Amino acid sequence: MADERPNVFAEGFSRELGGLRAERVVRNAGGELLGGTLYELAAGHEGVPLHVHHGMEELVVVLSGQPTLRTLQGESDLARGDVVAFPRGRRGAHTLANRSNGPIRYLMISTKVMPEVVEYPEEGTVRMLTRATFDAPQPGEDPDDRLILRFNRADAID
Repeated sequence: MADERPNVFAEGFSRELGGLRAERVVRNAGGELLGGTLYELAAGHEGVPLHVHHGMEELVVVLSGQPTLRTLQGESDLARGDVVAFPRGRRGAHTLANRSNGPIRYLMISTKVMPEVVEYPEEGTVRMLTRATFDAPQPGEDPDDRLILRFNRADAID
């Protein structure tokens, strides 16, 4: 079993998109109520767009490199070993960028709350999900229960 355990310093990643590589280490370790993804962001790349989770809380642990944390309050540089929590709602808005000359690696841990509402304030959009984007359908799952909706925040009814 020890050889099958995920390791945050391993080189294998199951997903790649542009300069971002990802591996779902907490799920691979058997986690059920927590989510945790290992990310590696190439030099000069932006991460995911600035976003707000309205259901999940997240926490980042910087494993290597010097990422730049962007929030609604501005930017700050992080260092190896830094830990930052992102509570639900706008006060937890965040993204990481790599403005350095080498890759950065970080572990993003989250509560697993579904359905979830994710807001992208710089884009003016909102995404609603009933299942995590990359989760495979479960046996017997009704495909109509899987919703991923994206809309302009301005179109939402108050």
